[in-house]
Amino acid sequence: MFNLQTIYLKITCWLESRIFAPKAEISLYEEDVKSSSDSFYRLTQEQRESLLQELSILLKQNVLLHQSLREQKTQSASDVEDLFLELLEVSDALESLLTYLKNNPDVNQAFIQRLPRSLGVVHHKLLTVLSKHHVLPIELQSEQLDFNLCRVVDRELRSDLEDQTIVHVVRQGFILGEKVLRPMEVITSIKSKQ
Repeated sequence: MFNLQTIYLKITCWLESRIFAPKAEISLYEEDVKSSSDSFYRLTQEQRESLLQELSILLKQNVLLHQSLREQKTQSASDVEDLFLELLEVSDALESLLTYLKNNPDVNQAFIQRLPRSLGVVHHKLLTVLSKHHVLPIELQSEQLDFNLCRVVDRELRSDLEDQTIVHVVRQGFILGEKVLRPMEVITSIKSKQ
């Protein structure tokens, strides 16, 4: 437990290390504090002013860091709120489709024909929201397997393709900046043994 003597010793040792000995150690033991508390240090006016100036700079930096942290927290909270509001728009579009299907169990053929386009619009909206937040679909440069971006979920015997060529994408993968958020799940070819 720290008391006033311990704090006094820490400050005194810090001042001493800044002025006299750069490698002075600060003791945390109370018996050392009691035995050392009788020591006094004299500072020149120049040293005192220098220390006060350094302390003033440190206090200003501390205030600026706290202010910056508050601003970052506020910005982060605002970004999260924006993301949730955008996702709620996607939810509203899906809810609208589900409500229509619930209220119209015998949907007409025109609705069935428009359904893929409507779902495509909702899917596009979701991808736009993700893109705004730097979550992008993985785009492969070739059909050759890249284990850093893909996870093989199945293999398919194919004599017309080289081994480990991507045959089908089962689930799209996404990256967040340079990090793979979710790998692309793929089915790859394997040459049949002849």
